[in-house]
Amino acid sequence: MLEVNQIYTHDFSFSQKDVEAFATVTGDTNPLHLDAEFAAKTIFRKPIIHGFLGGSVFSKVLGTQFPGEGSIYLKQSMDFVQPMVVGVTYQAVFTVLEILPKSSARIETKIIEVETQKVVTTGEAVVMNRQLIPKI
Repeated sequence: MLEVNQIYTHDFSFSQKDVEAFATVTGDTNPLHLDAEFAAKTIFRKPIIHGFLGGSVFSKVLGTQFPGEGSIYLKQSMDFVQPMVVGVTYQAVFTVLEILPKSSARIETKIIEVETQKVVTTGEAVVMNRQLIPKI
């Protein structure tokens, strides 16, 4: 059962193949994500990961690991604070902020670059799970 202040972490990284697959599925073929020569001329100097690809880790974890299978994802906010790049290890950090009515919870979602400890994405999610979140 989830409790307020409970924390869960998940380390991950993305490859350029992951970025290309995401671009194919979504249709977001912005060269900033796919073309190193184009990206070299931008403020980022190299291709960056789609913000929503990075944020997709929230869906993965909330739906399958924390609180776990059977969770219903009700809401997610995201602020893209710093760019993410391929081949870098990141850590998604989930902190339970509040247990809500109807077996749901408000959870802080954050992505941190492991090596530098820089926060790259912040947000909040609301999930429901009648088996894993206490009813109040």
